[in-house]
Amino acid sequence: MDFFTAAPVTFSLLLANVVASMIGFSSAEFINQNSLWIRPIREQNQWHRALTSGFLHVNGAHLFVNMLTLYYFGPPLEAEFGSTGFIILYFGSLLGGSAWEIVDKGSQPDYRAIGASGAISGLMSAVGLLFPFATIYLMFAIPVWAGLYALLFIVISFIYSRRGGGMIAHGAHLGGAIAGLVLTLLLRPESFNELLQQIANKFG
Repeated sequence: MDFFTAAPVTFSLLLANVVASMIGFSSAEFINQNSLWIRPIREQNQWHRALTSGFLHVNGAHLFVNMLTLYYFGPPLEAEFGSTGFIILYFGSLLGGSAWEIVDKGSQPDYRAIGASGAISGLMSAVGLLFPFATIYLMFAIPVWAGLYALLFIVISFIYSRRGGGMIAHGAHLGGAIAGLVLTLLLRPESFNELLQQIANKFG
């Protein structure tokens, strides 16, 4: 209950992702109707897929990784931006990731993807910008700065997006990350100068 009170938007997004993904695990038709599928988007203007695909996941591991990241990053960002600002950041990043995929894969009508990748990548970018030297533990054991973690995640995701294959929207990480950075700077214009100051304090 404390988690819901402190971060109601994060809690609601977690719940929505879990419920939608669980439905998708047992219904291929539900996935077909809501995945980021280029053909129906281009030919039938089914633009809702840019949003609904962000609440579906390939399997339990895919869902767990994205929701774990949301669980840790959501509350501090929701506190930083407020509920409305956090909603703008989350959905703006989600749609930014989908837009990247639609443009990048526009010549591949049978390309399909699902996952909260764009939104989560945008949150990671925001954390990296606002709290660059916060400690994140890779695999629950290896400490790494949030800013470095976000950068490595984006680079690796871009590499995987070039390889293709599978339904995980690796390319959406890049679009979501860019959207997350832009939205963070728009919502908190002072954040760039604060980043520079943190870097100067750390290494100066």
